[in-house]
Amino acid sequence: MNKPELLAPAGTPAAALAALDAGADAIYAGLSRFNARERGENFTPEAMAKVIEHFHRHGKKVYVTFNTLLKEQELPDAFEQLALLNSLRPDALLVQDLGVIRMAREYFPDLNLHSSTQMEFHNSAGLAVAEKLGVSRVVLERQVTLDELKLIKSKTNLEIELFIHGALCCSLSGICFFSSYLGGYSGNRGKCKQPCRRRYFSEKGNGFFFSTQDLCAIELIPEFRRLGIASLKIEGRLRQTDYVTAAVSAYRMLIDTPDEEFSAAIPKARKILSEVGGRRWSHGFYTPDAAKTIIRADAMGSTGKLCGSVQAVSKNGFEFTTSTRLFIGDRIRIQPANGEEGPALAATKFFVDNKSVNKVMPGQRVFVCCDKTIPQRGQVFRLGGSLTDYSKMLAALPEPRTSLDLDITLTAGEIKVVPPAKTDLVWKKTLSLSPAKSRSASAEQVAEEFKASDSPLWGAGTIRATVEPGLFLPASELKQLRREAWEFFKENLTPDMVVFDPRAKLEAFRRDYQALKGLPVTDKRIETAALRARGEEPASRKCYRGASVFELASATGEAILPEFMPETKLPMLERAIRKAYDSGIRRFRVPSLYGAELLKDYPDIEITFSAPLPVANSQAVLMAKELGATRSLAHIELDKESLSAMREKSVLDLELYRLGRPVLLVTRGTIPAEGEIRDARNIGFLVRYDSKSGLTRLYPKKIHSIPRLPGFHDFFDLTMANWNAEDTDSFNFERELS
Repeated sequence: MNKPELLAPAGTPAAALAALDAGADAIYAGLSRFNARERGENFTPEAMAKVIEHFHRHGKKVYVTFNTLLKEQELPDAFEQLALLNSLRPDALLVQDLGVIRMAREYFPDLNLHSSTQMEFHNSAGLAVAEKLGVSRVVLERQVTLDELKLIKSKTNLEIELFIHGALCCSLSGICFFSSYLGGYSGNRGKCKQPCRRRYFSEKGNGFFFSTQDLCAIELIPEFRRLGIASLKIEGRLRQTDYVTAAVSAYRMLIDTPDEEFSAAIPKARKILSEVGGRRWSHGFYTPDAAKTIIRADAMGSTGKLCGSVQAVSKNGFEFTTSTRLFIGDRIRIQPANGEEGPALAATKFFVDNKSVNKVMPGQRVFVCCDKTIPQRGQVFRLGGSLTDYSKMLAALPEPRTSLDLDITLTAGEIKVVPPAKTDLVWKKTLSLSPAKSRSASAEQVAEEFKASDSPLWGAGTIRATVEPGLFLPASELKQLRREAWEFFKENLTPDMVVFDPRAKLEAFRRDYQALKGLPVTDKRIETAALRARGEEPASRKCYRGASVFELASATGEAILPEFMPETKLPMLERAIRKAYDSGIRRFRVPSLYGAELLKDYPDIEITFSAPLPVANSQAVLMAKELGATRSLAHIELDKESLSAMREKSVLDLELYRLGRPVLLVTRGTIPAEGEIRDARNIGFLVRYDSKSGLTRLYPKKIHSIPRLPGFHDFFDLTMANWNAEDTDSFNFERELS
């Protein structure tokens, strides 16, 4: 039975230990900066080093999240953290920004890279680009269906990682600017304020129009096993240890259960999962029926079990009548009626009829002591019980060992092992291996065996093996060779001889970055306008006129690819691209990385990377150029200072999104609203469903309009806007992007 890796969230070191105890094969966790859950507690470098060491001693893996978009000004600090992470030796980095990929590949080639779901890879053409980027695993877009997944898996050799449980975003991953628009708190930079969980108002009523149910894909595990999915991932780095324990325990049991016994195990797993708070469960976007009903417009998008509503508030606490049992130590959240995030607390003192109690029974009116601001008439949710104390286990974690990289060469007559950090120290042994009659020794097998180190000082780093084909090497003999080699290095090496010194790498980056010069500022300015098939005309007839590659007209000068193209429709898109090229079009606009693969064989064309594909810094520009881009739209979320700093270092011409209604959210889910909607602060939005693509898009009511910047070309998006709008907004242009 093929068993995929079970990957657990670890927002804290305690959650990491809970995941290990419950049976996770790996965790994903982040430091305090440059990770997509910056709102959480996260890890210090020291704690991360100890957890990595602890997991490696148990044969488990740690993936570190470095998966936010970077502004130009942050690149030096980000590189320093990249150097730090390289020294910690995680099993992989989870990345989103093309600039991070470029820096890691250029300066730390031994770092294993996994592409985050934020990179929005959703078809086989995208995975082909991922392979060129040098990533070893792709976390697929969460709105890929099961049928699409089967086709994608048949066309790639890359490892695929899938989400199987936890909270879902309404939007396609990585292209949601909803939170960023409402105050500069970008979800692509770990600062999401979850506006999709709030209440919105329309002419036909109000509701939580973008609030999704939680994913629970337990019934699909046998299918994922048959497909050979590499890793099954549980969402929840903002959740506590009780959630991690329950979720990992349930999925560990199911992954280990054979197909013929699987049906009987499902009720047991559901019971375990029901012990921690969550929203109603769904198969997410894996099945068509689930996708149609994934939005719960009539239910507040809070996690936890609803206990009641606040009836009275005082400066020392609040009162409500509970519908369930509560105990001292339980964690609760009080949710405002508008759906915005409310205060959370651990219950430390209850009063019933003016008497202090340790538990409260259903139907009792209880006063909960707290010093937080409690929303009037807020709903009270129980998030979980008291948490296991991991403080002693955390204090006892071992100090990290020094990682030792090894290069191994195995031939019929000899094995040779060399540490790259000290190439004059070589262990070798004469062998006399016979040809294999059936299964021969492989480089993967040899490298995996040599990862086992019993030294208190040395841990296995990057192990590379080259093996002569067709050799028979018994497992017992390979183990003995590994023991002898490690014993040799324990006796002849000390950690101070091979400690990684980042100073040379830091100096190399500083030197290269200082030498990086952007294109000179000139008076030349190219204007491009994206148009509807029948819509607003550009003010300047000198504009290049862009249109969807499926809606070309005689005046079209640029073909725009869709931001999302499911695997089943790729052939249709390829035909449309060929038709556009044959008609004379030589400019193509690419809003998702998969487009670079579809256009790679067309000669004499210009490719513009464009929104919502994020190119946010000069290192990302270098990567875009390598992928075939001749121009790039500067990332639409960026503020004025960041845009100018990026342009000074950009080796490609940059465009500025100067006018239009930027798409704030794109989803395959069925949104129970159409037309104009407003939030509790009377900010307006437009909801539009596109029957051709099956996508629903959310736009701001106000037109985005910003002035020219020196050195930028102009891009005008007239697909949902007009030239003469008076009610305008500048997005993050005049405020700092958080």
